[in-house]
Amino acid sequence: MRLCLHKLTFGAPSIVTGPSGTRTEHSFIPDAVDDPAPGHYSKRSSWRRRLRMGETMHKADWRARVWRGVAVLVLLVGVLLAAGLCVADTPHDSPVSGAANSTLSDQAFWSRFQFGFTLVYHYLFPQLTMGLGWFLVYWKWRALKTGDEKYNQAVRFWAKIFGLNFAVGVVTGIPMEFQFGTNWAGFSRYAGGVIGQTLAMEGMFAFFLESAFVGALIWGEKQLGPRYHFVAAVGVALGSWLSGFFILVTNAFMQHPVGYQVDSDGLLGIASLRAYLLNPWAWVQFAHNQMAALVTGSFVITAVGAFYTLRRLHPTQAQLYLRAGTLVGLIASLLVAFPTGDQQAKMVGHHQPVTLAAMEGKFVGGPRAGVALIGQPNVEARRLDNPIEVPGALSYLAYGTFQSYVHGLEEYPESAWPDNIELLYYSFHLMITLGTMFILLMAYATFQNWRGRLESSSWLLWKLMLAFPLPYIANTVGWMTAELGRQPWLIYGIFHTRDGYSKVVTSGDTIFTLIGFVGLYFVLGLLFLYLVAREIGHGPEEELILNPGADRGEMVVRPTEEHFA
Repeated sequence: MRLCLHKLTFGAPSIVTGPSGTRTEHSFIPDAVDDPAPGHYSKRSSWRRRLRMGETMHKADWRARVWRGVAVLVLLVGVLLAAGLCVADTPHDSPVSGAANSTLSDQAFWSRFQFGFTLVYHYLFPQLTMGLGWFLVYWKWRALKTGDEKYNQAVRFWAKIFGLNFAVGVVTGIPMEFQFGTNWAGFSRYAGGVIGQTLAMEGMFAFFLESAFVGALIWGEKQLGPRYHFVAAVGVALGSWLSGFFILVTNAFMQHPVGYQVDSDGLLGIASLRAYLLNPWAWVQFAHNQMAALVTGSFVITAVGAFYTLRRLHPTQAQLYLRAGTLVGLIASLLVAFPTGDQQAKMVGHHQPVTLAAMEGKFVGGPRAGVALIGQPNVEARRLDNPIEVPGALSYLAYGTFQSYVHGLEEYPESAWPDNIELLYYSFHLMITLGTMFILLMAYATFQNWRGRLESSSWLLWKLMLAFPLPYIANTVGWMTAELGRQPWLIYGIFHTRDGYSKVVTSGDTIFTLIGFVGLYFVLGLLFLYLVAREIGHGPEEELILNPGADRGEMVVRPTEEHFA
């Protein structure tokens, strides 16, 4: 039966009466109406509205976007390869010479290169899931408390992004587990009795908790109901953070080993599980890492909100993303710097003083040591060229007083120095620079939001939209700082990196599998970018609410921008 059109206004939703007498509010699409009332919206005005709302997308635009995505991915893979190469820099005490032909045949180098590449690529995804999890919990809680459907819309939309990141994170994380046995058999045999405990806990407790609830979060809203759907969001957030905790306990043992014993066979075992899990380094590192993950999540949410605002799409959701993202981004950026970053620096100063000296290019020790704002480490000349320093800042950050003595690299044998001092220095300072930029950008955006001018400031919205890759870079160079600073040790002070790689695996085998990883991850990255772009293009779902005439069984569908496409 033909539908009868009752309203033809964009200002209020139009109501359509169907054959059963129920009325459904619908947006007006001129081309789809059989008998449009004269004097209302013409095809020309409808076309202008579509253009203004940015919903018209030509094939050429899609092709251009695809090529831009491919270019970005190629650049990303190149950066990851460079990062892996840098992390895999041959140790000073390696029996292999530093010549180019010797490096290419050095299995230690290629094992480090491969693990560095796969690790950097993998961590692009968990940092966003850890950063998004508590946003989903908060929005779901607000939906329960207020009944406002916009919060449920946000949860539905971002749960899909979360699910995509989780899936790719799982796929890219599995090869890293196998590399412990294939490329690092010596390390696994020596320390497996310790690190195997937390790796197993991560799989049994955290991963299964997160994977069990993520499906319920994405697809189970109707079946679970509002309250149990909120429980699913909490389970996903807890699982992602618990997974991060167990992984960081493992890494903290490599940075500051505690709670272990040397068994009769010469291998490591657990002496105190409590001491191992409560490693002070682990808790400081966990707090610092999770705040950095929140920064990533905040910047991504803010970027999507800025994108929708600039294109005049989904105004309610865009405003929600901007306000939540900028506020949490500011708080998390401050917490990354203090107290978590401050405590991390003090940990390094007390337990890895040679690492601290290398991070700041400090070759000569002394009191009132400064933090270099600008400078280039000259390892051959044993100095920092063209330095501009803040006097006493390093002494205070590392030891709590401006008069504290900071050890220099010359006080330690060169065999104890980190492998690549230049890269370690620049990674650390780039992380600090980006962290400072995050605080300033989010502080200004929060201030503009407080003034009610954020959505109208196009230049600021562009900056917020384009800034989303920066936390990924900051997290990457932060982890490079931690891992390069620990060298030449796999377990600091106990087990050298040169003793950990698999001697029976040749460099040719590792290069072959590395080429396979690069090709596979390239295709996987293209698929991931396409799926995420498609979800962002679709946007949040339309809002379903009851009409004031709900007692008569009427249902209203608030028109969203998709109706005009």
